[in-house]
Amino acid sequence: MPTPPPNWLPLLHTIADAADAIALRHFRRADLAVARKGDASPVTDADRGIEEAARRIVAQEHPSLGVLGEETGETASDGSARLIIDPIDGTRNFVRGIPVFATLLAIEAMGDVVAGLVSAPALGLRWHAARGHGAFCGPRRLRVSSVARLPQAQLFHGSIGGVGEGNPLPTLLALARQVERTRGFGDFYQHVLVAEGAGEVAVDPVVQAWDAAALQVLVEEAGGKATTLAGARDIRGGSLVSSNHRLHDAALAVLAGRGT
Repeated sequence: MPTPPPNWLPLLHTIADAADAIALRHFRRADLAVARKGDASPVTDADRGIEEAARRIVAQEHPSLGVLGEETGETASDGSARLIIDPIDGTRNFVRGIPVFATLLAIEAMGDVVAGLVSAPALGLRWHAARGHGAFCGPRRLRVSSVARLPQAQLFHGSIGGVGEGNPLPTLLALARQVERTRGFGDFYQHVLVAEGAGEVAVDPVVQAWDAAALQVLVEEAGGKATTLAGARDIRGGSLVSSNHRLHDAALAVLAGRGT
């Protein structure tokens, strides 16, 4: 009889508990120190502290587990699984005192993301998913919406410009013209809203693996779809479009300049 896959969610919740405490200890502090990384994005003591805490917990509880983190890179594993962590997704929000930020945690095993957790302590919310076992916010199971036409859809997006954000996706406005409503939540929040059924499409034109991993499994386990702008199911593909599945191809066509 085959050995059942490990249940990674208890580990992710343990890490998230530690991350929440660190994030809230630093959030909205007048003396919060903010540095700039090589790409000009901000980093704080909270970002570094959360990733350090995650690595300590992994070393204590699962020493064979590798780690890929935004702040300190990759630690090789002795096995075929690793933790992928974005200690604070939405650091710019965090720095400005906006409560829409989260720690993103995922387990990648044999090249596939098998578990994910998103913890937004300032919102008092936590979402989690395990491959084949559904997606949840607390005890509430998540389901994507049943909207099947773009004119009835709600579109979420991030920045539409700004010196620190780069150029917006040129075809985003074309998609916005075809849907019923748009809202610019950005970062992790737009994708968990798709998983919750509160909207149909979310677009992130530039992401890293640690931005996408937890969100991919969360959206998919809620019945949705998560790919790159090119339609590849790849957390390293550099972009992330999530949807309720029904509208995915139509949205990608418009974003690729093929839709009308």
